[in-house]
Amino acid sequence: MTYDIPRPTGGDIVELILDDHRLFEDLLRECRRDDRDRAAAREALAELLVAHAEAEEAEVYPKLHSKRAITAHEEEHGEEEHAEITEALLAFVEATGTDTQKYEDALEKLAKVVNHHSCEEELTILNPARDEVSDSVRHDVGVAWATMRNTLLENGCASRDQVAALLRKAEKEGAIPPPAVRERQEAIEEDAKKRADALAEDA
Repeated sequence: MTYDIPRPTGGDIVELILDDHRLFEDLLRECRRDDRDRAAAREALAELLVAHAEAEEAEVYPKLHSKRAITAHEEEHGEEEHAEITEALLAFVEATGTDTQKYEDALEKLAKVVNHHSCEEELTILNPARDEVSDSVRHDVGVAWATMRNTLLENGCASRDQVAALLRKAEKEGAIPPPAVRERQEAIEEDAKKRADALAEDA
């Protein structure tokens, strides 16, 4: 079984991104169902996530920033969330098989970061774009984004090595801390959680 990813050639960038967000949800659901071809769904989801994000960072965020629809902080935050998705996606594509606990754990984590990003992007980036950017600019950006997205999809952009390279690039650019720092942060967070739980039990 294969999943056909729509390849629009233009349109309002806000609506195009929303369409992909809905497609993320559909493919995540397909990855969860045990009566579907999970491997094919995983491959389609990975390709779409990478192509979507790379095209956003190249063609959407800079244009919206230049039009003062979003701030530099919002642009950087969007890139940071893309890096978090890339990290979770790498663990997902590295999970051996599709009927293992590792696969399901990685899928659950990926779904969490993807859904968080979609929600936040719709609130802090797409709403301002709809309200503050002209129709003609939104359509111009839509063409540029769709062209890059579709080219990436046609060429293939989400093999294990390609996703790993994107994560290394994000680490180098500071969009996400390197592994050693992330592990240290996670250990601190886990310790703080245990302390909070202990205090709650003593209260």
